[in-house]
Amino acid sequence: MNEILNHAITQVQNSKRAFCRFITANDTGKNGSHQYGFYIPKCAASLLFDIPITKGENKDKTVEIKWQNDFITKSRFIYYGQGTRNEYRITRFGKNFPFLDENNVGDLLIIAQESETYYHGFVLSADQDIDDFMACFNLSPEMTNQLINVNQNNTHQKLFEEDIQKLVATYTDFPETRQMAKLAREIYNKTHNVTNKEICNTPDEQLLKWIDTEYKLFRSFEERIYAPVYSVPFSNCEELIKFANSILNRRKSRAGKSLEHHLASIFTTTEIEFEEQAVTEDNKRPDFLFPNGNAYHNMLFPADNLVFLGAKTTCKDRWRQILNEANRIEAKYLFTLQQGISKNQLMEMRHEHIKLVVPSAYLTSFDKEFQPEIETLSSFIEMVKMKQSNLPIYSHSSI
Repeated sequence: MNEILNHAITQVQNSKRAFCRFITANDTGKNGSHQYGFYIPKCAASLLFDIPITKGENKDKTVEIKWQNDFITKSRFIYYGQGTRNEYRITRFGKNFPFLDENNVGDLLIIAQESETYYHGFVLSADQDIDDFMACFNLSPEMTNQLINVNQNNTHQKLFEEDIQKLVATYTDFPETRQMAKLAREIYNKTHNVTNKEICNTPDEQLLKWIDTEYKLFRSFEERIYAPVYSVPFSNCEELIKFANSILNRRKSRAGKSLEHHLASIFTTTEIEFEEQAVTEDNKRPDFLFPNGNAYHNMLFPADNLVFLGAKTTCKDRWRQILNEANRIEAKYLFTLQQGISKNQLMEMRHEHIKLVVPSAYLTSFDKEFQPEIETLSSFIEMVKMKQSNLPIYSHSSI
């Protein structure tokens, strides 16, 4: 971990309250919004003001924020409650503030409260740093844009209803990643009476709910399986560090595969033909090929009817990894849970024929200019269905 990431984790752990969210184009004013500064949702209002605010009035206070453990800004917390407005923001950062540029869109903003008027702020840009921070607090993408439960790793709490706890109690070790994802889907679908028809009609929503459920389920497994280990004193610091690293590595490994497993389930439910990890040139293995590897390697099959989809939870740095994974397919799709990417990165993706696919709820996080060319999961599935509506016989996996 780099130094800034370490400071961010430490300050959040020691804070009175902490919050994180992905920086969007609206924060930087690049989407034509009338207010410049970091938006804070109402669910995290206590981060800014201890006393509840009444709609119909404006309220503000001046605070100091130490950024990246380096420099301090005298910033303004403000609630706009007059007229039609009803929002909280952090503003006033001074000249040359480096984190409200369009290149910061998609970065992770972290705010940690030390006292009523003193805060710590961090901005993480690299995918690996974002992943490490999220893993440290076991956060799913759906758990951003709200207060961080800084005690969740240290206190035993009931995370699920009784039937989920009974399920976890039947295990003595972690299920493998595909089984973990399957359990999360089954639990959520049973509890909320989700049918295959609903999955087909609202794939974007169901995907996020499954991912969020899996994070909670995984946390419950951690409490059960790790409690006997951390309840006994460690013999030395090296053993403690080794144990902590094993926890973080398991979290990151699971999160990376979780997205692929849930996407595969949706594709199966919606009855589109696909293959996971099909081998292409130079033994590359794309996350998903539509319809399958047989069609890809059959030169009689039209390349225009082949579809490539990569899946990466964050992709600010990693999107280039998919460029040479399937040479027959020029335009490649990339599904991501990243909430916003800078305009420069989006232009570079466009130049390289990379087309983003994001959950519909995340679409407004991206620059307005690019929103029309970004697919939702639902629109991506419809596009694939159209291509597969008249597939030739020789495309099928049985051939």
